[in-house]
Amino acid sequence: MAARHPFTDTDTADEAVRATCDDATICKRFATSKGYWKDSCLQYFVRNVGERKAPEINRGYYARVKGVNLLLDAFLEKTEGHCQVINLGAGLDTTFWRLKDENLLPRKFFEVDFPTVVARKIHSIKTKPPLSKPIIDVHSTDSLLLESHVLDSDRYCILGADLRDISSLDEKLKKFQLNPELPTLLLSECVLVYMTPSQSSNLVHWAAETFHTAMFINYEQVNMSDRFGQVMIENLQRRQCTLGGVELCQSLDSQKERFLKTGWEHANALDMMTVYGVLPQDDVAR
Repeated sequence: MAARHPFTDTDTADEAVRATCDDATICKRFATSKGYWKDSCLQYFVRNVGERKAPEINRGYYARVKGVNLLLDAFLEKTEGHCQVINLGAGLDTTFWRLKDENLLPRKFFEVDFPTVVARKIHSIKTKPPLSKPIIDVHSTDSLLLESHVLDSDRYCILGADLRDISSLDEKLKKFQLNPELPTLLLSECVLVYMTPSQSSNLVHWAAETFHTAMFINYEQVNMSDRFGQVMIENLQRRQCTLGGVELCQSLDSQKERFLKTGWEHANALDMMTVYGVLPQDDVAR
C-alpha cells in the first residue's frame, strides 16, 4: 500500500513518514468498500472502513492502483513470469496476493520497508490465514524463514531495510535470492520524495546498474510549485513530515531527468489526468 519509508527507524521524522502508510491504506480501504476496485486482503490490514472520503480521493486512488497494475501486469505477461518484482517502501501493499489469485506471480516478489513496518505486516500475515495460506501454497520447500523483520519463502520475501543504505539493501536482497540476471520490475509509490535528491538518485542508479533488464515504476508528485502542491507541503509540515526530495517533483521533465541522469536509457512520465484517460473506458464509465 504504497508506504514510503526511506528513513531509518532512529530518525525523529520516521513516525510522521510511517503514518503516510496508514493514510494510503485507509483511503484504499474506503475506495474498495465503495466498489472502485476489488481487494479482499485490505480488510486484514485495516479493520474499519473509516470516515467517508471525497470522490476525488477515491477516483485518484482508483487511477493510481489501476495505472500501476496495468504496467505491472504487462511486464509480467511480457516476461511470462520469468522475472522478479521489488516493491520499495511497500508498506501494507497487497499486490502479492492479487497476483497469486490471478496466477500472475513472478519468480519472486520482494518487499522492502522500515523494519517496524515490516514487523507489523509479518504479524498480520502470521495471524490471518487468508494472508498466510497463499504464501504457503506457493512454497514448494521447507525453507520458509520467519523472523521479526524478515519473512522469506520461495516466491515471496519481505524484509526490513533502509533504502538510503544501498550496500546493505543490496546485500540483504541478494541474501534472499535476488537475481540480477532476471528481468526485474522495481516499484515505488510516493517513496523517493521523502529522500534527498542524492539519496533517491543513488537508489535509482543502483537499480540501473544492478539489473541487466529492468523497469522502474515510480508514482510520485509533480507540479509542486502550484497552489495545490504548496498546500500539500504545508499540510505535511504541520505533521512534522518533510518532503526531502520535493525539488525533483517540480514537473514531469524533472521526474524524467532523475532517471536519465542515473543510468536509465529511457524515461517517460504521465500526469494522472492522462492516465485516467487511457484506463479501460468501460471500467472508468462504471
